[in-house]
Amino acid sequence: MREIIFDTETTGLSPDEGHRMVEIGCIEMVGRSLTGRTFHAYFNPEIPMPPEAEKVHGLGDAFLADKPLFGAGVEDLLEFLGDATLVAHNAGFDMRFLNAELAMVGKPAIAMSRVIDTVAMARAKFPGSPASLDALCKRFGVDRSHRVLHGALLDAELLAQVYIELTGGRQIGLGLADDSAETAVVPGARPRLIPSVQRPHRLPRPFAASDEELAAHAEFLGKIKQPLWLSTR
Repeated sequence: MREIIFDTETTGLSPDEGHRMVEIGCIEMVGRSLTGRTFHAYFNPEIPMPPEAEKVHGLGDAFLADKPLFGAGVEDLLEFLGDATLVAHNAGFDMRFLNAELAMVGKPAIAMSRVIDTVAMARAKFPGSPASLDALCKRFGVDRSHRVLHGALLDAELLAQVYIELTGGRQIGLGLADDSAETAVVPGARPRLIPSVQRPHRLPRPFAASDEELAAHAEFLGKIKQPLWLSTR
């Protein structure tokens, strides 16, 4: 199973208000294991960066001025995403911006049916507890000391570790069970019979006391004065 954990940075809170995506970071995971493959890109939003947004991620107009437009990198992005399941924290926010950018360059939207929202996962697993990325990193002991500002690739790397913990932790795939295709459970398939294991025949162990042991035991009991089991009271 191939999954892409991703995060975005933007100029604001809503593409409906003209805000744009300026950064995207993606981490590839296959079979719940990180492969080391990533996709990371900055984009020129063609609009000024609001000061309040720059305070969040540190991406200003001067830095983004020479970055390519989204359309220049869209094919590389879509090739990396492929048909994988997408995982994001507060996925609705990131998907609105990603699909808005895709629409602007004439590309079809990505369906939310292939997206997993880790905020929803965290709230279902820990009702009433904070579900921010920082709070989940703290809960699971994920080191975020190097996270001074928000950054798409950095946040995707942190989210990947949080997602592993949310979906079972580090024990997944340690060989405690056979994960091969031959033993996978397929809905609607007939169950396989587990073959019997042939073990060597062993004679029963003699647990009864020998005559010598019984005599020694009787001699020991004879030395006990006024044993309770002989009391008539």
